[in-house]
Amino acid sequence: MNSSMIIEAVGYIGSALVLVSFLMVSVRRLRIVNSIGSIIFTAYAFIIHSYPTAIMNLCLVGINVYYLIKMSNTSETTRNYDLVKVSPDDGMLTYTIDRLKDDIQQCFPGITLDLDNANLAYLICYNGSPAGIFVGNKKADNCVDIILDYSLPEFRDFSIGNFLFSKLPSDGVTAVVFNGPDTHHKEYLDKYNFVKTENGYIKNL
Repeated sequence: MNSSMIIEAVGYIGSALVLVSFLMVSVRRLRIVNSIGSIIFTAYAFIIHSYPTAIMNLCLVGINVYYLIKMSNTSETTRNYDLVKVSPDDGMLTYTIDRLKDDIQQCFPGITLDLDNANLAYLICYNGSPAGIFVGNKKADNCVDIILDYSLPEFRDFSIGNFLFSKLPSDGVTAVVFNGPDTHHKEYLDKYNFVKTENGYIKNL
């Protein structure tokens, strides 16, 4: 492989990462991957002496870094959430789920959004607007089987989980159980110390 092919490969890799970043559900990951792609593409642009392209990508990196820092500074330590308990057939809950169903189904492939077995539901709100949804089936032992535990993309920094799990005990919940596959949620389960069981995962509160 000669040098010109290597240089072109660098350009393709940078471009691919920038494009892939826009497929990310998490805004944080989008900005991280986009920054990496922009840095690589900046190097490529300098190599081929395309300075306007290099400057544009450097600006993109700067914008991404600015918002990543801003997101870090508005984490669970500064966000003030409200926990709103609703009935599983509440109109606002139904509306919110219906409005976000495409993203919910992308986060939880195969989910049916059937809430017939639900007897416990909350909207987690930020500045008066829904930021997360928690729906479950509370058993006689005060353990809740999770039916839906969803956060909007801009709130996927674990701050909602920290807030929710700190509030549920005051409503009599002693544990939450996740019975679905961990394929897309291993990081979340590990973050909150869910323990593997025979049928799923459990977190004692």
